[in-house]
Amino acid sequence: MNRFASYLLTGLICLVALGQFVQVITRYVLEVPVLGLEESLLYPTLWLYMLGAVNASRENTHIRANVLEIFLKTERQEKVLAVIGEALSLGIGIWLTTWAWDFTRYSWRVWKESPTLYIPTFYVDVALFTGLVLMMLYTAVHFGRHVRSLFVEEAR
Repeated sequence: MNRFASYLLTGLICLVALGQFVQVITRYVLEVPVLGLEESLLYPTLWLYMLGAVNASRENTHIRANVLEIFLKTERQEKVLAVIGEALSLGIGIWLTTWAWDFTRYSWRVWKESPTLYIPTFYVDVALFTGLVLMMLYTAVHFGRHVRSLFVEEAR
């Protein structure tokens, strides 16, 4: 699964970079912009953003401002802080996922299309819900690990 994710993310970033390169060359060098290229790049770009966030959640490499850890004296305090942080992340993430689900249902019902190429925007909109669901799964796994490590320490 890790290999598939890395290949997918690499492919998406290459596709977006290539599309931007073509856009710059055709628009500014050849002065003949490609109609609909920016619009079509929205799809791989949004999927790249969301799957990149899922990858950071899987690897537990989010950018964090761990200011409170400076003041903590023991390893137990750090574990309690990690459990609280993961619990807050899980709660807020689930709340946002319910909003994303409502938006996905709306997008399915309305079935909007892009203005130039008439590509259904649902395929972009569903990336938000898919990404949040996957992030919440990984957050729940990390939360479970933190809780388990806290209880293993208490059992000693």
